Amino acid sequence: MVNVLATTLTEGEGLNIILLIGIAIFGGTVGARIFQRLHIPRIVGYVAIGIILGPLFGVISERTIQDLEPFNMFALGIIGSLIGGELKRDIFVKFGGQVFSILLFEGLAACLLVGAMSFGIMWYFTDWKTALAVAVVFGAICAATDPASTMSVLWEYKTRGPLTSMLTAIVALDDALALVLYTICVSVAGVVIGHGEAGFLPALLRSFYEIVGSLAVGVAAGFLLNRILNRTEEPERVLVFSISFALLIIGVAITGKLDVIISSMALGVTLTNLGSKRVLSSFALVHRFAAPVYVLFFVIVGARLNISSMGPQVGLLVAAYVIGSVVGKTSGAWWGAARSKAVPTIRKYLGFCLYQQGTIAIALLLMATSRFEGEIKDTMLSVIIAGVFVLQLAGPMLVKISTKKAGEVGLNITEEDLIRSYKVEDVLDDKVPAISAGLSLNELIKVVADTNSYCYPVIDNAGKLTGIITLDGIMNTFATQELNDWLVALDIAEPVIEKAVPQMPLSEALEKAKEMDVEFLPAVAPDDAEKYIGILSVRSAHRRLAAEVLARQKEADSMYSHGHS
Repeated sequence: MVNVLATTLTEGEGLNIILLIGIAIFGGTVGARIFQRLHIPRIVGYVAIGIILGPLFGVISERTIQDLEPFNMFALGIIGSLIGGELKRDIFVKFGGQVFSILLFEGLAACLLVGAMSFGIMWYFTDWKTALAVAVVFGAICAATDPASTMSVLWEYKTRGPLTSMLTAIVALDDALALVLYTICVSVAGVVIGHGEAGFLPALLRSFYEIVGSLAVGVAAGFLLNRILNRTEEPERVLVFSISFALLIIGVAITGKLDVIISSMALGVTLTNLGSKRVLSSFALVHRFAAPVYVLFFVIVGARLNISSMGPQVGLLVAAYVIGSVVGKTSGAWWGAARSKAVPTIRKYLGFCLYQQGTIAIALLLMATSRFEGEIKDTMLSVIIAGVFVLQLAGPMLVKISTKKAGEVGLNITEEDLIRSYKVEDVLDDKVPAISAGLSLNELIKVVADTNSYCYPVIDNAGKLTGIITLDGIMNTFATQELNDWLVALDIAEPVIEKAVPQMPLSEALEKAKEMDVEFLPAVAPDDAEKYIGILSVRSAHRRLAAEVLARQKEADSMYSHGHS
């Protein structure tokens, strides 16, 4: 049995597929970390490792990529549901018709510009019919924007604001627009080259069935999953139900020849707009579960991007595809935003966030090239794969730069994010007065009455930290001891169990407090473990963190009405 399984998982004489997955995930994670240190989005690191493991060293072969195709569908389903979870009702309420105005302008502008430039180049090398057929297909494919890589950057940099909201809506709807344009353009191409026996109307009806059917399946599944999760309390079962429904959606979409991303997005949209807090928590669970899924997915994308040879014709077409996509989407997004009177940040920066392409473009390409043969088919494959490669590497960087210039980076941060990035000194209270060890109880009570602290350090004559007094400790003294004038601070002080230093990571300090089951940690100087400098209050730290999160959210929300220059 073991030998049979090993044979099944082995690729000829090469590495078995389980080992390859481990190498891909580990390598992608390391690569992403290196790129992050260079202030480059980690998705570029994933893709770069894929290129190294695939085209450069051949560790991931074409057969492996084919074997992992079901995994790609699973990854697209997970990513699609999480993107749908970002599309809350208030996005469309705030933006109204702006979303659809920008969507049409940026998609059509790129489609027309790439199509026109490709037609001119192809006509120089071939006849006008072939040139027109290839050009309309290129134009349709370039309208797609890869939602997976776009959202990966937004999630990585915790962005929030009008640009982020509009970008989320656009990349979610771009799939449907690209599908419609693809149907129209491929039908035209088929008629031009004589492969259009099926006719334009059946192709259009097929596209309509695919979009509407995908939406219907996703919405129905969303309603059912919402009811199930509302009756489920254990986080583990919430995650199990969420993943199982994602798999069911993907399976139904593949069986019914529907769009996996659209159906998964519809599931996410339905959940996020119907669900209670318990239901919405499922997105956070799936997000954590999806981390290795993202890594492997984008490593495979990088491994797929292999150009064996590029002649002058292919080189010119790649340049036309990339330049046309960039200029078309930038100008189209600006035109649509200006026409719909969007806020300045959307007009200025949205177009620069729409370049990246990925699996959607590749999938449309593979479907389109099935209608062509020979050199034309090879040319189309080379051009689109090379163009996607360039745009996929440059796109995430431009998303990062644009959201940063728009002032939206770090505005969607959580308390957990702040805890990971803060140090003790960021939330340290250095205004809590130190109590002399010999201070009488009556004088101590006066000090407590004049301050708002719940904890006081006790120091000796040399200024060394000797103990700590809490309000609970003082109350217990009143309850259990007879009050005598000779009682001093040192008599009721508790020993210091644990200390913190200013440069200590806040996460480490809070974890120590939790382990010791204490609410306060005295902080001491880095060069003198007995010199008191402040108090870390767990409760006060969380209040500060919550206030910071709320302040950033308010700053992001204020941009919807005022914009950001």
